[in-house]
Amino acid sequence: MVYDYIIVGSGLFGSVFAYEMNKIGKKCLVLEKRGHIGGNIYTEKKHNINVHKYGAHIFHTNNKEIWNYINQFTEFNRYTNSPIANYKGELYNLPFNMNTFYQMWNVKTPQEAKEIIERQKKESGIKNPENLEEQAISLVGKDIYEKLIKGYTQKQWGKQCKDLPSFIIKRLPVRFIFDNNYFNDMYQGIPINGYTNIIEKMLDGIEVKLNTNFLDDRDKWLELADNIIYTGMIDEYFDYCYGELEYRGLKFEEEVKDTDNFQANAVINYTDAETPYTRIIEHKHFENSESDKTIISKEYPRKWVKGEEAYYPVNNDKNNELFEKYKKLSDSEESVYFGGRLGLYKYYDMWQVIDESLKLVKFFLNEE
Repeated sequence: MVYDYIIVGSGLFGSVFAYEMNKIGKKCLVLEKRGHIGGNIYTEKKHNINVHKYGAHIFHTNNKEIWNYINQFTEFNRYTNSPIANYKGELYNLPFNMNTFYQMWNVKTPQEAKEIIERQKKESGIKNPENLEEQAISLVGKDIYEKLIKGYTQKQWGKQCKDLPSFIIKRLPVRFIFDNNYFNDMYQGIPINGYTNIIEKMLDGIEVKLNTNFLDDRDKWLELADNIIYTGMIDEYFDYCYGELEYRGLKFEEEVKDTDNFQANAVINYTDAETPYTRIIEHKHFENSESDKTIISKEYPRKWVKGEEAYYPVNNDKNNELFEKYKKLSDSEESVYFGGRLGLYKYYDMWQVIDESLKLVKFFLNEE
């Protein structure tokens, strides 16, 4: 064997694993099918602005160990995620909080807001929410659901809210205080020199092959390494033998604007059904970048088709059952280990990806 580990994918999971193994003298090779390292957290500097090429990535966690771990590679700023919702020209603060309720109903106290939500919930007749629509109305009432949730969610997932599971909406915070901080985590920020800089430091001294698809020549790579760490789509690895898992795709339209401030906020969500994109990201506001221009990205959700990048697993009952079949197959694979959002078919925040990768590192260290 030429390598101790071949890591398929240079995103956060694969790069953390490669860094840790290289640190203890293991010989690693990283294969990346794209023309750059970093996976979906890849950032590219243009006009002195770090552009998040695959959507906004805000690091946030309550896990102090993970926060300290990522801070060894870079310094983070104190960016606080406070998105704005635009519904047909009306602007609302997110997450749902007293600012939102004041903008929606002109109420000034938590009691007034709770009374309106409770009244709308009662009028809907919902007692045990069985889908996303019912769950949303139970949380924030019909007005907010209709204006700020329904259209956005249906665009995001390509399904009617009545056909989506209720657990999706449970991630959305609802607060009866004046607080626009979307994430309530202790630690939050954006790396000052961009995410690509972090991955470059992790992979320093490690052999990396770009524009290389492991699956195009898997037998060759399997013969060259003791172990394979695979972070691609688990169903693709097994040639879709049980059928295709469902994912959501994304398309990004990037524009350079000849102004220093386009929308006055890093993230603005477009929550009506008619606007084809879900949000506009203005990258310079993540880091208060000094530039006489600004760069925006419009984000269009779309149905994923084979051959395109998969962004979000669709974790409904049907897909989860199908994944379990692939999981059993993966457990029987000798010397091949799966990780990351696509390998484990699960939505992870960045800190969770790091945590899962470090768990796999510990597994191998305990094996020795």
